[in-house]
Amino acid sequence: MKKYVLLILFLFAQAIMLGQDHQLTKDTLSKPIIPKERLDLLKNVDIIFNMQFANDNFFRDGKFQESAFGNNQMRLEIKGKIHDKVYFRFRDRYTKTTDPGSRDNLSRSTDMAYIGITLSPKTRLNLGKMSADWGGYEFDLNPIDILEYNDILEYADNFLTGAGITYQVFQNHSFGLQVLNSRVSDFEDVYQDRVPVNLEKAKFPMAFITNWRGRFFGGKFETIYSYSFFKETTKKGMNFYSLGHKYQDKKLTLMYDFKYSNEGIDRKGIITNMIPGEEVSIQQNVSYLENWLRAEYLIAPKVNLSLTLMHSNAYAKNMIDTDSGINHIRASYGFIPSVQYLPFKNLNLRFFVSYVGRYYNYSSYAQEQLGQTDYNTGRLSVGFIAPLLIF
Repeated sequence: MKKYVLLILFLFAQAIMLGQDHQLTKDTLSKPIIPKERLDLLKNVDIIFNMQFANDNFFRDGKFQESAFGNNQMRLEIKGKIHDKVYFRFRDRYTKTTDPGSRDNLSRSTDMAYIGITLSPKTRLNLGKMSADWGGYEFDLNPIDILEYNDILEYADNFLTGAGITYQVFQNHSFGLQVLNSRVSDFEDVYQDRVPVNLEKAKFPMAFITNWRGRFFGGKFETIYSYSFFKETTKKGMNFYSLGHKYQDKKLTLMYDFKYSNEGIDRKGIITNMIPGEEVSIQQNVSYLENWLRAEYLIAPKVNLSLTLMHSNAYAKNMIDTDSGINHIRASYGFIPSVQYLPFKNLNLRFFVSYVGRYYNYSSYAQEQLGQTDYNTGRLSVGFIAPLLIF
């Protein structure tokens, strides 16, 4: 009897399994796991891992300090179209603190999180956190291609929340306007208790950024110019000018940027941080002027050479005396030679060897009154750069 019961149970189980298999086959054929309309949507979406990895060897004043492996850049980017007239872009840095900005309530590691709407064939509107549309190619390049920024971009809030509109006037010329928060954090968090008593925070702390992009001579010569005004306090603001130029042919690429930032209140903090003491007021009426040059030459199909030169000057008005005028406080210089090897024809993976040299020279006033001393730093790096398109 026991054998018959087991045989009946076995046959019953087999019947259930065959029925399930038939049903699964039928459902799989009629209802795919990912519906066709979703597959069509994914065709317009890219997922990119932007990576820069290296073994870095650090020097100061010509003396070796230490060596370390570093994930210097790791940014996950997702972008694409979700509608004929709606697109999006998201990029997050895994190498930056995730503390949310007290002003925009978004993680400081998030570069971009915005949607874009195509208002017309020539007009686009972006809403959310985006890159400030500075002129110049130093900021326009993918961050993984920059081994070190010059001073203005290094100390600026380059990704801000707001709205931007771009209009393609002609085929080779476009104009843009952005209205953004002037910073990612509140006034008190940025300047803390160091604001001079004669200044009050602005009730409308916004940044207004205008931008022109032009192409000439069949695209061989390009420009990115911008002017920006930042409202920080009721009496003080910041004017930022950036002029970028680029020439490119089959093997040679030349880029040159000129930048000038005139700041009623020291937003970069470079000069303020030179002043000794714990409760130092933010320096007023400072300016930063920079030149940035980069040359790239493809000497062979798999070998690319590049050289970046940087120069930055910091000035302050009436810092030495109440009527001393504009005084030069600090100069910094930088040079970055690099050799890149591209082993794969259809994959943008570049192995590189580079050296980042920086020199910082202070005026006699900065040395005698602020206790600053000249110094230089170096970084010898061996690693790889890759914008990996994984989907």
